[in-house]
Amino acid sequence: MARVVKYTSAMKKDIILAGVGGQGVLSVAAVIAKAAVKSGFFVRQSEVHGMAQRGGAVLSHLRIADMAIASDLVPKGCADLIVSMEPLESLRYADFLSPDGALLTTDAPFVNIPDYPDSALVLKNIERFPIHGIINAVALSKSAGLPKAVNMVMVGAASLFLPISIEDMEATIEETFTAKGQEVVDANKRAFRLGREETLNIRR
Repeated sequence: MARVVKYTSAMKKDIILAGVGGQGVLSVAAVIAKAAVKSGFFVRQSEVHGMAQRGGAVLSHLRIADMAIASDLVPKGCADLIVSMEPLESLRYADFLSPDGALLTTDAPFVNIPDYPDSALVLKNIERFPIHGIINAVALSKSAGLPKAVNMVMVGAASLFLPISIEDMEATIEETFTAKGQEVVDANKRAFRLGREETLNIRR
C-alpha cells in the first residue's frame, strides 16, 4: 500500500526522459514512475517511440506531484529535470528545461545519423547549462557488474533531484528485476547507487 505523503505546499516535478531506441529510456521512466506511486505521489506519463531497431528517438514526459495532474505533457521551458541516455538527445529537448532545471546525460554518443556532430562539441554545449551532469554511465554499469544497467545508473543520477525516497527507489528496482534473479537485482541496485553517488556534488 502506498504511503501518504503530506506537504505544506504544492510539490510538482516535471521530467523529460530522452534517448534512442534500445537504450532503456522507457525502463528509466517506468522505475521512476512506479517508485513515485509507491511514495504516494500522483503520476502522469506520455511516451513517443521512435524505431528502436533504427536508433529512432524515444521521448517520455513524466510528471510527479502531490496533487492531481491535469496534463500528461511537460510544457516547454518548465521541465525541472532532463534525463538523457545520449548527449545529443539531451540537447534536442533542451528547450523544455526551466531556467533553474537540471540536465543529466550519459557521456556516450549513439551515432545514428550521418551528420552526427563532433562529440566534444556536444558535451561542451551541455556544460553551458548552469546545472548539469555528464555521467560516465557505461563505466559505472560495468563497475556494478552489469554492463546493461546503464539505465539504472541514470535512475540513480536522477534520484537526487526527485522527491522519492531511496528506499522506494530500490524497492521498485527489486520488483522490476526480481524475475531475472537476485544477482541481476543486486547488480541493478549497485548501478543505481553508483549513479546516485556520481551526482552528489552537482548543485541542486
